[in-house]
Amino acid sequence: MTQTPEAPAERTRRKGRAARGDTGRRGARRRRRGRLRFGLAAGLAFLVLVTAGAGWVYLRLSGNIDTFGADGVSKNRPDADASKGENVLVIGTDARTGGNSELGGGDKSDVGRSDTAFLLHVYADHEHAVGVSVPRDTLVTIPPCKLPDGTWSETRTGVMFNAAYSTGETAEGNPACTQNTVEKLTGLRVDHTVVVDFKGFSQLTDVVGGVKVCLPQDVYQNDLNPNRATRGKLLFEKGEQTVSGQRALDYVRIRHGIGDGSDIGRIKRQQAFVSSLIKKIKDDGFTPTKLLPLADAATKSMTVDPGLGSADKLLKFAMTLKDVDLHNTKFVTIPWKYDGDRVAVVQPDADALWAALKDDRTLDGKDAGAKNGGKAAASPTPSPTVQEVSGAGVSVAVYNGTMTKGLASTAAEALTDHDFTVTGTANAAAQDHATTTIEYGPGQRTDAEEVARLFPDAEVRAADTEGIAVVLGADYTGSASPSPAPTSVPSGVAEDARSADEDLCSNLSYG
Repeated sequence: MTQTPEAPAERTRRKGRAARGDTGRRGARRRRRGRLRFGLAAGLAFLVLVTAGAGWVYLRLSGNIDTFGADGVSKNRPDADASKGENVLVIGTDARTGGNSELGGGDKSDVGRSDTAFLLHVYADHEHAVGVSVPRDTLVTIPPCKLPDGTWSETRTGVMFNAAYSTGETAEGNPACTQNTVEKLTGLRVDHTVVVDFKGFSQLTDVVGGVKVCLPQDVYQNDLNPNRATRGKLLFEKGEQTVSGQRALDYVRIRHGIGDGSDIGRIKRQQAFVSSLIKKIKDDGFTPTKLLPLADAATKSMTVDPGLGSADKLLKFAMTLKDVDLHNTKFVTIPWKYDGDRVAVVQPDADALWAALKDDRTLDGKDAGAKNGGKAAASPTPSPTVQEVSGAGVSVAVYNGTMTKGLASTAAEALTDHDFTVTGTANAAAQDHATTTIEYGPGQRTDAEEVARLFPDAEVRAADTEGIAVVLGADYTGSASPSPAPTSVPSGVAEDARSADEDLCSNLSYG
C-alpha cells in the first residue's frame, strides 16, 4: 500500500512527542489535577456560601423569636412520659404592645389578654392531630402562678379561663400561667406553648396570599363592634371569599351578629379559619421559597417556650407536622354547657376526651400511638385509666348523714390523702341520707366536681352556703378512690368535630 508522505510540520510534532515520552503524560495529569483542584475549590466555595446562607437564615429566624421564662412553669406537672404524642398549647392574644393596638388590640397601657386558645394534640404516628378549643369564659381552677415580683399567686377556683393569661397584669401577659392552667384542667403535659399576637397573625395571612373563608350572611362594622351607633359599612359579603391582613383579623374576631352571637360560635369560625390556613400552606408545598417567608413572618409574630426558642428547634417541630393528613386533622371544643353567662366543663365527657388523647386514641377510637396507619384499637378494650385527683388549695367540710359511726373520719382521711384541706367533721342534721351529696357555694363548682371524683355517683349541687361540704349517704362504703376515666370519647364530642378538609361554608355557627 502506498503511504501518504508526512508533512514536515506533522513529522516535527511527532518527534517532539516521542522525545518527551512520560513527561507529556505527567503534564496532562498536572492539567487534569489543576482542573480537579479548581472544581473542588469551586464546590467548596459553593458549599461555604450555601452554609453561610443557611446560617444567616437561621440567625435571622432565631433573632425573630421571643421566649417566655420557664421559671413560671409549675413544678407540679403531669408525667412527661404519660403520652407518646405531643401537646402544643396555642394562644391567640390581643397584647397591646408592638403595634397590636393599631389592629384592635386596645390601649397600650392596658393588660394583655388571651383572645382564643386551643390545645393541639399531635399523635405519635404524625398522621393525626386534634385541636381542642377552650372558650375564654370557661370556669376553671387556676393554680399558683408566678407574678412579676417573683412571688406566686394563690390557687383560684371558679374563675374564667382567660384570667390565667392576665395574671400579674402585665402588657405582655402570662403564657406560663395559661400553660399551668391547661395542665391542671386536662391532666396532660403541655410540651410546647406558642403565643400569636394580632400583628403577627395579620402578617402571616398576608404572606400565604390570603385564606379562604365563608360568611353565612353580610357582615357590617357594628357586627364587629356592637357599641357603634350605626350599622357602618359592609365588611364582608355573604359567601366564600379570600381574606388577609386586617380583614382576616376582623373575620376571626367577629362574634355579634352571626348565629347566637356567642363565643362558642366564634370558636367554630376560628376552627374553620385555621383549617383553611393549614390547607393553604399544605397546598403551597413545603419548599424553601414558600417556607422561608412563612417562617420569617411566623417567628416575628410568636412568643414560645424555651423548648422552641431557636430556629432549628422550631423548624424541626414544624416539619414533623407535614405528613398530618387534612382529613385526620380534627377540631373540637371542650365538652361544655352554660353556667349562667359563663361556660362550665361537662364531666365525665371532658375526662374521657383527655384520657383518649393521653392514650393516643383518635376521636373515632383508632390507635394512633405508632406508625400503624391508624388501626382500630386492639381487643379487649383497654382497662380504664385513673386520672390523679388533686385537692391542693381546696377546703372541704365532711358530714356523716348515716348511722354508721366513724364514716366522716374515714372520708376525711381519704380527702387529705389527695391534698384536700378538711376543715372539720361532724354528723349531718339528719342521718337518713340514701346518697352522698356534695354541696358548693358560689364560684366553687369546679372544685366540687374534683371532690366528686372521689365519691362515684355522688350528687353535686349548688347551695346557699359558703365553701364545699360532703354529706355522706348510705351509698358510701367507707372507701374513696378516684373514679376511672371513661375509655371512649362521648359521641357528642366526636360528632361535633370539624375536619380540616371540611366544606368551608358548613357548621359555622352555634345556635
